[in-house]
This record gives sequence, structure tokens and C-alpha cells, in this order.
Amino acid sequence: MEKLYEGKAKLVYKTDKDDEIIIRYKDDATAGNGEKKATIQGKGALNLAITTRIFEMLEENGVHTHYIETLNDTDMRAKKVEIFPLEVIIRNISAGSFAKRYGVEEGIVFKEPTFELSYKNDDLGDPLMNEDHAVALGLVTRDQYDEIKKTTLKINDLLKDFFHGIGVTLVDFKIEFGKDKDGNILLADEISPDTCRLWDEKTKEKLDKDIFRRDLGNLTEGYQKVLDRIRG
Repeated sequence: MEKLYEGKAKLVYKTDKDDEIIIRYKDDATAGNGEKKATIQGKGALNLAITTRIFEMLEENGVHTHYIETLNDTDMRAKKVEIFPLEVIIRNISAGSFAKRYGVEEGIVFKEPTFELSYKNDDLGDPLMNEDHAVALGLVTRDQYDEIKKTTLKINDLLKDFFHGIGVTLVDFKIEFGKDKDGNILLADEISPDTCRLWDEKTKEKLDKDIFRRDLGNLTEGYQKVLDRIRG
């Protein structure tokens, strides 16, 4: 297959259809904007399995995604989209960079979710931006921003219920959106413990990439717990 792109956690390949791609999930783990790196066997397969189930659940509930099918342990077939250069972030509970940025403790439950945008630019450190900044730079239109925000809040509601059903608290997550060849806005990339903060509801055990960021133990064991609960 012809490689189109390689990121920190995934490879993207061309297919025989101009409007489809194959995404391969890698075993690479990074943190701190790539300052910390490791290869963790089995991580890619776990993330793909979890993303597959979540995307299927979202599609069942009216959220349009780029997902088509899972081909094997590491490869997904997806619709080709032009990614908006924005990370879209929802925070339900204070943690991570939010707690550090504002000097508050982790674990504060917000009365309503906070919606954040950051500019996807590694050289600049993915800076936060607001709606006006994104529109001024031509990254989105007002209408696209409104649709992305509305869809993201719906995704948050669905994910909170989904994870609550398996005894997990959805602390925060980041997602990406793209436009297909017809201009439709689709949820893209992945939703996995790499992109979400997930805490066990009873023990508060971390079941996400903070295990790697903070050297809290075996990353794949944490991810496996999430997948096992999803599979019941």
C-alpha cells in the first residue's frame, strides 16, 4: 500500500478508491508533545478495538463518522476527509493541563462541560484558541464551528452514558473532525484511552494514557481493562 501520512500513533495508506483510506494503528506511545516516546506492544490493537466499538455506538446514535469497517487487529478502512487543523476538547472534570494551567486540584466536577479548541500545530505547541481566532485564520467557518460544537456536546453525552455503563468516568477527551468530498463534517481520527481520560468510578484508577505520562504502571493492562468491560 502507498503511504500517505505517518503520525505519532497512526499510519494512513491509499486504497483503490479515491475517497477511502486505510488507517493503521501503531504501537508507539508519545507524551509531552513527543518529548516522551516508547513502543508498547499491543497498544495499537487495543486502541483500534476500543475505537471500533465507540464509533459503531456513535453511528447507531446518529453521529456521522469516517469509520467504514475494521479489517484486522490494526487496520481500519475509513472515508477520506480533509481534517480541520483543530483539536476539539471536552472537559467534564478538572485534570491534566487544565488543572495545571489554572492551579486547581484534579477531580473538580464541572456543573457543565467545558468546550476548548487548540490549534493543531506541533511547532507552536498546539495553543488554545477561541472561535474568533479559528474563523479569523480560516480554519473553520462560523457554521462549521457551530456544527462541530453541537456534535461534540452530543458525543460527550453519549460517551458519558457509554462509559458509566461499564463503571468508568469520562473525565475529558479530545477529538478531530474533517470534511468529506461532499463537504459533510465527519468525526474522524479515534476515540480511545489515548485520547480520553478514563477513571474507574469506584477506585479512581486511571485507565488511560496518564499511565504512560506519569509512569503509573502497565499501559496495556489499563487499556485491556477498558476493552474487557466494553466487551462485557
